[in-house]
Amino acid sequence: MVYKRVKQPKISDVIMQQLETMILEGTLKPGQKLPPERELAVQFEVSRPSLREAVQKLAARGLLESRQGGGTYVAQDLGSSLSDPLLELFKTHPESQYDLLEFRHALEGVSAYYAALRSTPADKEAIQAHYDQLQRYHDEKSFDKEVEADVEFHLAIAAATHNVVLLHMMRALFTLLRQHIWENLEQVYPKHDIRSRIHEQHHRLLQAILEGNPDAARQAAHAHLAFVEDALLQQGQENTRLERALRRSTLST
Repeated sequence: MVYKRVKQPKISDVIMQQLETMILEGTLKPGQKLPPERELAVQFEVSRPSLREAVQKLAARGLLESRQGGGTYVAQDLGSSLSDPLLELFKTHPESQYDLLEFRHALEGVSAYYAALRSTPADKEAIQAHYDQLQRYHDEKSFDKEVEADVEFHLAIAAATHNVVLLHMMRALFTLLRQHIWENLEQVYPKHDIRSRIHEQHHRLLQAILEGNPDAARQAAHAHLAFVEDALLQQGQENTRLERALRRSTLST
C-alpha cells in the first residue's frame, strides 16, 4: 500500500480560515476595524508576514478592505444584496411595506424562538445592553438614535440564534430594515399611547428571551409586528379621511 504524504497547511491559510469563521459567525462585523497587525499576530501566535499574507488573500476576495489613513476593516457592504435601486422600489410602492412586515413576521419570529432556545449568558447580556440603550433613547425621545437602537436590538437577537445564515440574512436586510422601522415609527410614534405600547412589546420580547422561553419569544415577536401593522393600517385610514376632508374644504371655498 502506498501512502500519500500529508501536506501541512500553510500558516497563512490557517489564519485565513480562522478570520473567515469569525466573519461568518458575526464575531467580526461589517465595517469593523481589525486590531493592528502586531497585536493580531500576537493573538494568533503567528509571524506578521504570515498574517499579512492571510489578510491580503481575504482582501482579494472582498472580505477585508484597507482604508485611507490606515487600518484593515471587514468589508462594509458585506452581504448587502439589497441594493439602493431595490430600496427605491420599496419607497415608491408604499403597499410593499406590508409585504415586508409579513416577511419580518417569519424572519423575526424564528429569530426570537432560537435566541430564547440557544442564547448564552454573553448573548443575553448583549441583548440586554442593546435594550437598555433603546430604553435610554426612548426616554430622551431621540428619534434618530432610537431607530438605530431598535435595529441593533433585533440584530443582537439574530446573533443569539447561533444560526449564521439567519444572522447574515438579517445583516443583509439592515439598510432596508432601518428604513422600514424609520418609516413605521415616523407615522405612528407621534401618538404617545402607540409609542409606549411598542416599547412595552420590546420589553416582553426581551423577557421571553432572557427567561429562555422560545414559544413566548416567538409569540412576542409576532404580536409586536401585528400591532405595528394594525397601527399603520389605522394611520393610513386616518390620513385618507384627512385628505378627503381637505379636498371637500377646498371645493367649498
